[in-house]
Amino acid sequence: MPDPAIPALLAREAFDAVIVDMQHGAIDFSTALRAVPLIAAAGKPAMVRVPVGEFATASRFLDAGASGVIAPMINTIEDARRFAAFMKYPPVGERSWGPHGALALSGMQPGDYFQAANGLSVSLAMVETREALGIIDDILAVPGIDGIFIGPADLSIALSDGRELNPLSAEVEEALDFALSRVKAAGKVAGIYATSGARALELANKGFHLISVASDGAFLRHGAQMALAAARA
Repeated sequence: MPDPAIPALLAREAFDAVIVDMQHGAIDFSTALRAVPLIAAAGKPAMVRVPVGEFATASRFLDAGASGVIAPMINTIEDARRFAAFMKYPPVGERSWGPHGALALSGMQPGDYFQAANGLSVSLAMVETREALGIIDDILAVPGIDGIFIGPADLSIALSDGRELNPLSAEVEEALDFALSRVKAAGKVAGIYATSGARALELANKGFHLISVASDGAFLRHGAQMALAAARA
């Protein structure tokens, strides 16, 4: 939803982090930027999914104080390298200096922040195509890539050659197990989108570290349905 108060409100619940979605969500850059300190004020990390290919936007959110960025459709090693370059300061990447919001939120001195920043910012490359699965080890090996984030819906479309949308298909499950094994071997982070709280639990039991449970709109609709059901019982 295009209102920074929504992620700020959700940040006050028991979530470990809040993801602001600029790829498919209705929120624009300036609104998402305002959400970052509001999420941080609730003591939670702000994660941002940027639009496809907008790696420079990733740096701007880190400057504002976001804890991590999810980059969709990372399908080549060059995609992963470009993303990492905007996420990490030299010598790992090429991130430019200007973290005014991050300094204010962290309370760190500039020199201290510079030394710690590469370890504080989490860069997650989305794996959601056959191409990405085929080079997942290479993506994970790129310096500055901290892990992957799987989009099961797009992955199901890709793996079925466009025949179906089924993020719970057997083929997707097999791909998830494969991806997890590669992430574990690399010692990095595995994230994923879930379709429900129950599915999130299944994915956590599989070994995923970061799981998006639902969107703000889904939470709103579910809350409305629960209230109506109780009122009409």
